[in-house]
Amino acid sequence: MQLRTTLILVTLGTLAAPLATWAHLPLPYLLGPLITAACVAILLPGRLPAGYRFPELLRRVFIGLIGVMVGGQITPGLFSDPLRLGQSTLLLGVFVLLALLGNMVIFRRLGRYDRATSLCAASPGGLYEAIALGDETGADPARVMLQQFLRVILVVTLVPVGLSLWLGGPVGSAAGFSFARDAADPRALPWIALALGVGMILGPRLRLPAAQLTAPLAAAAVITLTGLGPVTLPQWLVNMAQIVIGTALGLRFVGLNRALLARGAALALMSVGFMLGLAGGMAAILIRLWPVPFDVALISFAPGGLTEMALIALSLGAAPAFVTLHHIIRILLTVIAMGIIARRLDL
Repeated sequence: MQLRTTLILVTLGTLAAPLATWAHLPLPYLLGPLITAACVAILLPGRLPAGYRFPELLRRVFIGLIGVMVGGQITPGLFSDPLRLGQSTLLLGVFVLLALLGNMVIFRRLGRYDRATSLCAASPGGLYEAIALGDETGADPARVMLQQFLRVILVVTLVPVGLSLWLGGPVGSAAGFSFARDAADPRALPWIALALGVGMILGPRLRLPAAQLTAPLAAAAVITLTGLGPVTLPQWLVNMAQIVIGTALGLRFVGLNRALLARGAALALMSVGFMLGLAGGMAAILIRLWPVPFDVALISFAPGGLTEMALIALSLGAAPAFVTLHHIIRILLTVIAMGIIARRLDL
């Protein structure tokens, strides 16, 4: 029953992707399945088997493939200017601190959440780390998970839609852009498998942030930088990864109380709106330090999930390695800042 349900959901997502493309949605292979799965989770939860959860291993494999693809874009030039990288890190630190404090005010004053729940819900990154900190500090797990999942989903939806409106037309995959090849390069397949396998095995042991993405990314980067072989994914595999990840995200809404969901959505809109405005301000500063377009800088600060922001960067052609590096730094700084604030609040 579990396998059949998963196949049905992925099939629905596969059918939704071309419809989203036809509707000119940005990231159609991600947003189409996400919206479809969310509708099933919210409107038809009784159609899912009791206790159903989307297979974690399947999700991890496809997240790892996105990491492999981003790793294939990493070049030595990304680390050639440590001064600029240090300036970016400083800006990210300011962003994280302001985002945390501003969000805590939103959730504490407007949402009436307790201090621990407000802190964990306020996190602008590190979804699983925020949930884990919530377990340690006695935060309300349902509200923390709700706000964190809504943060990721809203950013993934609003950023590409906003960029489409700003640029006056479809962007990224909806406009036909891709970093992948239409057909697989036979020489790349063993290197892709090696990077994915090494990353998935070593990732949990190395305790990297977002290890399911960053460990395969690092393995692919080593292969690319050392010239061992090509690491290029075919387009159909990238599309499949987006369908699986989008479906898994949409199913996060299963079992949530609708009243709690409506209230959480209102708070999430305020929180995400505040953080995207803050990200826009930081991006305006960053483009004066790095020779990058504004959309690349904005995506580098947008407080979405690391996997999802890497997908957006890949789809938009927005320097995915540069963007992913900044999001890894953002997550590390967020985890550090949350730990310091939790101690200061004696949680």
